[in-house]
Amino acid sequence: MKQQPEVNQQQPSLYLDVYCQNEEPCLPLHTSIVLFLLSYCECKLFKVYLVFNKPSSSESLRSQLPESLNASDIQSEALPQLVRGCRLPAVLDETRRLCRAGLAVVLRHIINKTIDADPSRNDVQALLGFKKTCLKACAEVSRWTRLCEIDIPSAVEEHLQNPTNEDHQVPLSVLTLERRLAEPVKVHNDDKIRRRKLQEQRRDESTESQGNLDSESKPGQSSQACDGLELRAALAKLSVDSVPALTTRENSEIRKVKTADLPLLEHVFAEGLYFTLTDVVLLPCIYQYLCSLQARAAWMLHRLPHLVRWYSRVQEVPGVLRAAKACGLLLSIPQVPMSTLPALSAEDSPTNLVVQEEDQDMTPQVPFVGGPRPTMTKLKENGIEAVFTPHPCPSWTLPWDSLPGAINPTEGKMSNIRAVRKMQQLNNLVAMVTELARPGYTIVDFCSGTGHVGIVVAHMLPDCQVILIENKEESLVRAQNRSAELGLENIGFIQANLDYFTGPFHIGVALHACGVATDMVMEHCIQAGAAFVISPCCYGFIQNAVKFTFPKSKRFQETLTSKEHMILCRFADQTAVQLPPDRRLIGKQCMGLVDMDRSWAAETRGYSVQVMTMEPESCSPKNNMLVGRPLQKSGLEVTTSQLEEPVYN
Repeated sequence: MKQQPEVNQQQPSLYLDVYCQNEEPCLPLHTSIVLFLLSYCECKLFKVYLVFNKPSSSESLRSQLPESLNASDIQSEALPQLVRGCRLPAVLDETRRLCRAGLAVVLRHIINKTIDADPSRNDVQALLGFKKTCLKACAEVSRWTRLCEIDIPSAVEEHLQNPTNEDHQVPLSVLTLERRLAEPVKVHNDDKIRRRKLQEQRRDESTESQGNLDSESKPGQSSQACDGLELRAALAKLSVDSVPALTTRENSEIRKVKTADLPLLEHVFAEGLYFTLTDVVLLPCIYQYLCSLQARAAWMLHRLPHLVRWYSRVQEVPGVLRAAKACGLLLSIPQVPMSTLPALSAEDSPTNLVVQEEDQDMTPQVPFVGGPRPTMTKLKENGIEAVFTPHPCPSWTLPWDSLPGAINPTEGKMSNIRAVRKMQQLNNLVAMVTELARPGYTIVDFCSGTGHVGIVVAHMLPDCQVILIENKEESLVRAQNRSAELGLENIGFIQANLDYFTGPFHIGVALHACGVATDMVMEHCIQAGAAFVISPCCYGFIQNAVKFTFPKSKRFQETLTSKEHMILCRFADQTAVQLPPDRRLIGKQCMGLVDMDRSWAAETRGYSVQVMTMEPESCSPKNNMLVGRPLQKSGLEVTTSQLEEPVYN
């Protein structure tokens, strides 16, 4: 295996959290996961900092840190300001302007940097999965990412911190994983593997029938052999020399079997057949969980047979045991005599428990019948109609002719017509932000994409600090390149989900935040006591989520059911220019009603909110703007004092 090149002084910095328990430093699970991946990848491309919230040292943690780790201790107050505004783990790049925060984002970045340094690392490249999308979707929109990145680590952490509960119940998130592992899997182009499995099944059945006189033959032998086939296929994916690829051609009888009649493939690893980043995330979590069961309640393991089998298979992956040992993880499967295990009733089965819990949490999805008119009539009868505040400066425009080319949307990869509309949209948002901004303010462009809003704001308001937050790395890197071309010094970039940004700010802005992203940005601004300028989008994607239920305001809740509100949301998307004018008018009214509900909910929390239309209306089918101001100014004054130092150092 190639040695990774030595890095220079400008290497990126990786910040990992450490907490103290009983005055002793401990590694939280997300830190252990990152360390395990660094060890598995043999990655030495980062300067690692262990972050302490109180004076302490990492000396007692040496057994949990790889010997080759280039790590230093740092106090949280000494963190760079951009990192201080994020939840750890976080990576600050060589420019000190781009911060990647959050477990999945940081792990994917470590993998990509390792591959860039050594493209021959097929085992590392395979961690990203098919089409390199493993854990790429943010936790706000992907239940699977949320389960692996947030729910399971949080549940295990909570379980470890409350070990005195004798009547312990398996966490729901762990039960959900157990149920997932019990399901058959589909992988890309799996027909060949399934035919090979059928061939081995028939061969083993033939062997078993010939040896029927052997009284010691064990039932289930055939399934074990097939299980070995799937594991061999999974390990072959890693291009390990000692594991041959599945190249044997099936006989003609097997080839004639219809695809629907082929045996299903069982889970080998968490996402299906192949070892991916998800397994890397789960292994330290399940290791800690199983260790606690072995010490206190090992009899519970019979509830998790598929999880224990997965745990055993992961250890067969080349490099896993080496990486685990380097991080002080002494992997083993707790041995529990079967005679000591109580019988598992149907009511207590993992599948049944998860289904019961999901049934309690799930909002029934009733098919929508009819149009929005009955709902709108119901609102009108209760004195609720869409009202739009007049635009305060409908003719205001940026000086596009005198702005640098890198700011103009026409320089991007979009048509001239779309570029003109984008310029009009920017006129509206920047006008509102400029009215709200004061020297020294921090302005956050949420869901920033390639930076159309944030870069213009940073250029127009050089006395303000601007932060662009975006989950898609490709978009954010492009925004960083654009700002570098412009020589902007008052701008920083964070690749993260919204939840991972915790820093103070004064104004939040978002252009076409899709679905509940608008509500997430509003909530972030309200929590920070910040003003906001938001253009919503994709109303049809609005749905009840972990953090939000609709309607949001008391008056709407007293008037509409959730189903009726969702009808408004669906028809709020009926504003495309090719639709008949009367239909677009109804869509615009639905948009106004949905945003009125949002604004009233914010007003009960101390905000003044205006719902207005961007000018000209033709700039976008989704042309609403929500402009919110906190009624209490003291919150912003406190935040200002916290930001007297430069944001980027």
